[in-house]
Amino acid sequence: MSEKVRAHIFVSGIVQGVFFRAETKEAAHKLGIKGWVRNTGDERVEAVFEGEKGEVEKLIEWAKKGPPAAVVEKFDIVWEEYRGEFKNFELRYD
Repeated sequence: MSEKVRAHIFVSGIVQGVFFRAETKEAAHKLGIKGWVRNTGDERVEAVFEGEKGEVEKLIEWAKKGPPAAVVEKFDIVWEEYRGEFKNFELRYD
């Protein structure tokens, strides 16, 4: 039996202007994860991942490092109740 989970992450460091969002979207697509990713006004990246627990955990491990040009200094995660509200994984610009 599979377990569906939802993770809400915040990544700090050199994470904007280094293709963090685009590569997160690509990695999420490969893993079958749904949700979103966006830059915040305080120079962090915020994302919500929903999917199979093992796949979400793989994406979290990837996000702790990010793409090659990123320097992740702080990584926060909040586990939330799975909602199943997303049809895909999208970049947000809000």
